[in-house]
Amino acid sequence: MLTIGGDAKGLLEGAQPVKTVPSHFSPVKLASQSDVELVFGREDEKKFYLGTPLDMETKICLNLEELVKRSNGIFGKSGTGKTFLTRLLLIGMLQKGRAVNLVFDMHSEYGWEGSSEAGRKVKALKQLFPAKVAVFTLDEENSRRRKVSTDFVVRIGYDEITPEDMVLLRQTLNLTEPAVEAVYQLARRFGRRWLERTLEIKDAEETKELLAELSIHESTFQNLRRGLATISRLPFLEAHAPDNAVGSILEYLERGINVVLEFGRYTDVTAYILVANLLTRRIHSQYREKMEKAMGEDSARPVPLVITIEEAHRFLNPGVASQTIFGTIAREMRKYNVTLLVIDQRPSGIDDEVMSQMGTKITCLLDNERDIDSVLAGVSGKSELKSVLSRLESRQQALIFGHAVPMPVVIRTREYGSAESYRDFSTAGEAEQDVEELWD
Repeated sequence: MLTIGGDAKGLLEGAQPVKTVPSHFSPVKLASQSDVELVFGREDEKKFYLGTPLDMETKICLNLEELVKRSNGIFGKSGTGKTFLTRLLLIGMLQKGRAVNLVFDMHSEYGWEGSSEAGRKVKALKQLFPAKVAVFTLDEENSRRRKVSTDFVVRIGYDEITPEDMVLLRQTLNLTEPAVEAVYQLARRFGRRWLERTLEIKDAEETKELLAELSIHESTFQNLRRGLATISRLPFLEAHAPDNAVGSILEYLERGINVVLEFGRYTDVTAYILVANLLTRRIHSQYREKMEKAMGEDSARPVPLVITIEEAHRFLNPGVASQTIFGTIAREMRKYNVTLLVIDQRPSGIDDEVMSQMGTKITCLLDNERDIDSVLAGVSGKSELKSVLSRLESRQQALIFGHAVPMPVVIRTREYGSAESYRDFSTAGEAEQDVEELWD
């Protein structure tokens, strides 16, 4: 419950938490559009219209300037519209220009074309904002078959994979703890070519000498070899990558162009974790250097970067969150102008500390008690919100609470997929450019 003072000071301060309960028989009236705007604001260069209250047609807006200051989460069981909501939120950030985005697009839903909740095709970011979005791909053949024009084909070199990348893949590859430790030993022995050299060893005598030298048990080495063999079968991996993917991504981001990396056919969780972790770690390192330089020289800071990851519990579960770059980014909040947008159907699988650092949570229907408790942990009025969350419909409804809204609110998401909605999302200048490109 919020209150707004009737004097000039009250209007300037905006909505404030109530300190007393209204007295009995106080007059009550339905909120109008202007009442809602006093609380949530009107859509402008900072605020984005995301949906309407369930029983009203007034607009509920998110404060995107506040949103990008912290990491945020979109949660909900499978089929409740998480992808739809994520696409809307990304459109808002592109439309208002409050941050640049790097989207690790596991199912190719955010780049050129996606699908609606009804299963029909809808325009994604590149079609709506052609001048503001670049589509990168790991699977050039898949992009060509879907008639998607890509800006860059990503290739990863064996020599780019570090022991830190293998730590995150331990569960996926069924590696033992000693096998992960052996990776560090092999990296010290062979340097950047550790993975390639390890796979090259075929001679039994050579293997025996190496294991004796590094004090690695044979069963440990075989466990590691099986895991590395799985990685080596990924088609986008090469001994040495022909182009610098990190450099290309940063080049686009520095120009204010958002990057969507499509995985095409490579939706295996091993490929997703490996690529997302490897690229994010290097990009975060570059952003950190730029921020430290800007602070030291009192110069312009890099534009805020939002990194979107799906299957977030794979990166942020309690077993690995303290060791991964994603856990580091979540805990740093906006220290280096890099935040996360995490999407997950199992929020209880995400580390409690990471969940507590999320500024705004957008939650669709959840029916698992542990997931609900995880999302609402530390929130004022938890029992009431728990009841609200359990009554959401399975589609097009979400509970929003956190820094980007002044109070928790349930919305019905705005329409998306019609020609009219596309006109609302795109600016006039971009629409004109889109027409010109069609004639070129």
